[in-house]
Amino acid sequence: MRILITGGDGFCGWPTALYLSRRGHDIAVLDSGIRREWDRELGSDSLVPIASLDERTETWKTYAGGSFVAYHVDMRDYDGLARTVGEFGPDAIVHFAEQRSAPYSMIDRDHAVFTQTNNVVGTLNLLYVMKEIAPDCHLIKLGTMGEYGTPNIDIEEGYITISYKGRVDTLPYPKQPPSMYHLSKVHDSHNIMFACRTWRLRATDLNQGVVYGVQTEETRLDPRLANRMDYDQVFGTALNRFCVQAAASHPLTVYGAGGQTRGFINIQDTVRCIEIAALHPAEPGEFRVFNQFTEEFSVHDLAARVQAVAATMDIRAELRHVPNPRVESEQHYYHAAHTRLLELGLTPHLLRDATIREIIEMAQEHQTRIRLHTIMPTVTWA
Repeated sequence: MRILITGGDGFCGWPTALYLSRRGHDIAVLDSGIRREWDRELGSDSLVPIASLDERTETWKTYAGGSFVAYHVDMRDYDGLARTVGEFGPDAIVHFAEQRSAPYSMIDRDHAVFTQTNNVVGTLNLLYVMKEIAPDCHLIKLGTMGEYGTPNIDIEEGYITISYKGRVDTLPYPKQPPSMYHLSKVHDSHNIMFACRTWRLRATDLNQGVVYGVQTEETRLDPRLANRMDYDQVFGTALNRFCVQAAASHPLTVYGAGGQTRGFINIQDTVRCIEIAALHPAEPGEFRVFNQFTEEFSVHDLAARVQAVAATMDIRAELRHVPNPRVESEQHYYHAAHTRLLELGLTPHLLRDATIREIIEMAQEHQTRIRLHTIMPTVTWA
């Protein structure tokens, strides 16, 4: 297949591009480089040094199973996006090119407006490009489990069947997004659903849980192919943050009571899920939704797991509860369906102590790059 990956320089996009390329697909990576600008804005950086997109691309060409090309294009530039799609002619478009951080979207009004403008306009541009240039192309859009919030009922995969006043209908599952970022993803879902219904486009919305792990088989082949690893308060995940804190002999900072529960997925399963979706495309006019995660953990559970693994490495990691900067329920019901990708062939990599140890060891290896002042929360929802 010919697969275009937007946001292909990012944490999920880059390993996905390599994974699909190694399996013989022709890959085009599209990225504006703005994620690296946010590092400079925030005074943070990937714990693992990463090469430029051009150097990454040239390095990978020595390993690639199919053709591999990079385009430096901003999704908000409709003409540039249209030229790229027209030139490459993709069978599928994997759309990662969005501002992905809830804290970043909550810094202030400017960051909230940027997040929603960047994400919603970029996706709208892509839908119109597909309508005009590639109507048979399959859109694989990275959504988020955060769209659902934490309802007091089971979360279904995209849709829920409701009986009301003697009538029955299957409707989109109600959304309770917890940040301006998550709101932008809800807007995306509605816009894509509209495009499928109205223009007969085909799309798969992958509502992904929190991703953990850093490297894949492909990114390990050469240091110039390394994936980024974020641990700061804005872009870092809780597990990465805890592992880096353990390596730096810093207390593991648990937000509030730590009862916040979410779905999680290994980066190796993320790239496999993209492949599964590409190989089993939606039908014309179909907007389907897969919940893309494999396990559920609370924040406290993760911290305790890291603490236990650190102890086997002769690291004494103290758990410290700090005020929660987010407005969210800290104790809540959480149970979400996630069967469709399993039915299509996903074999999950579940969280193992060895994975936690590997992240801690990675942090130890790059200890001089740790910037502890970027970890403690300063962005609040209040």
